[in-house]
Amino acid sequence: MNNLTQTFSSSLGKKLIMALTGLFMCTFLVIHLVGNLQLFKDDGGQSFNSYAYFMTHFAPIKVISYLLYTSIILHAIYALILTSKNKKARPVEYAMHHGSANSPWTSRNMGILGTVLLIFIVVHMNSFWAQYHWGALPHAKYEVRLSNPQDVSITPLPFDGTEVVHLDYVDSNTGTQVIISKDLYKIVAEAFKQWWYVLLYVVSMVALSFHMIHGFSSAFQTLGWDHKKYIPAIKFLGIWIFGVLIPLGFAAMPIYFFFFK
Repeated sequence: MNNLTQTFSSSLGKKLIMALTGLFMCTFLVIHLVGNLQLFKDDGGQSFNSYAYFMTHFAPIKVISYLLYTSIILHAIYALILTSKNKKARPVEYAMHHGSANSPWTSRNMGILGTVLLIFIVVHMNSFWAQYHWGALPHAKYEVRLSNPQDVSITPLPFDGTEVVHLDYVDSNTGTQVIISKDLYKIVAEAFKQWWYVLLYVVSMVALSFHMIHGFSSAFQTLGWDHKKYIPAIKFLGIWIFGVLIPLGFAAMPIYFFFFK
């Protein structure tokens, strides 16, 4: 146990924790993006609200969510520890004259990029996650004709103090599927109509892009998976998937609502 404690309290151990938590968050980014793409469906938020309910009530997902929150906290704490330790160990003159020449911009500014992302995560979770769990959200009622799934009527329901999270049933009298759910879609749409929130979101996705371009490949290097056979694939995933495609996908959402909805 002492050896294990010493390992994870060492600089290498801290870097391993950073790598593992970072890669875990990368997998969540993919899942979160796929789910959030429901925002682009022209169904009044039915698909997105159903996705929100699933993500907060399906037991395995709830466990993964708590692991995610833990990973974010650990990643941020160890990032601060390592950054502080590196600054103390490196003379100012060396950092000024040699650091910028020997390392890319993303590597030298991971702390700044991470801070921007941490602020964004706090604001983002307060706006949506906390509101969904504890806020007085409005509800929406969707009625879908089973004979014609394209025929959907949507009725906004204001919050009346009744905590209905999600109902899905078939009305035998009308032959329609009735879905009543918390209308997180409406909260998202209203948030993305605010210019400052859209700007924060887009700037944060730019920070995510640069953070991923360096962090993804760095994590594999820390884990020792930097064989020349795998480096091209790792760099491709880090740059084009996690550094470009995923941040663009997330940034497209507030832009879409702000300009086109």
